[in-house]
Amino acid sequence: MNTADLLTDAFARVSETVHGVVDGLSSRELMARVDDESNTIAWLVWHLTRVQDDHIADLMDTDQIWLSAGWVDRFRLALPATDTGYGHSSDDVATVVVESPDLLLGYLDEVHARTAHFLSGLTDADLDRVVDENWTPAVTLGVRLVSIVSDDFQHAGQAAFIRGVVRRR
Repeated sequence: MNTADLLTDAFARVSETVHGVVDGLSSRELMARVDDESNTIAWLVWHLTRVQDDHIADLMDTDQIWLSAGWVDRFRLALPATDTGYGHSSDDVATVVVESPDLLLGYLDEVHARTAHFLSGLTDADLDRVVDENWTPAVTLGVRLVSIVSDDFQHAGQAAFIRGVVRRR
C-alpha cells in the first residue's frame, strides 16, 4: 500500500461513517440538538463535506463542487454561497435545514468521488509540496490532507454521538 492508497482508504472510511450515521434518519432527527447550543447532525455532515470540498478544490486549483455542480442551489440555505460553517453561531447552525438524508449524502458522495480521484494521482513526492506558507512551519500537501481527514472524522464522530442520543430518546 502506498501513501495515496492509505489516504484514499481514510477518506473512504469518512464517507462510510457518515453514511452509517445519516442513513434512515428523518428530517427531524437530522435537525435534533442535544441542547440548545449544540450542532445538529445535518450541520455537522454539511460542514465536514463543505470543508473537504473547499480544501480539495483549493489543492486542485478548481471550483468547489458546492458551487459548480449546483449544490448551493439544491440546499437553498440562508448563508453566503461560499460559507463552509467555520465559526458558525448556534443561530447559523439552525439555518442548515435539510428534508432528507439524500441531499446530504448526494453532496458528500460527489465530493468524496472527486477527493478519491485527486488522491489516485498522488505520489509520495507530491505530499511534500508546500500548499500554505501562512504557518510556521509551512503546510505541505500531506499535512493538509491529514488535517482534512482528521477534521472530517471528528465531525462524523460527533454526528454519530448525536444519532445515538436521538435514537435513545
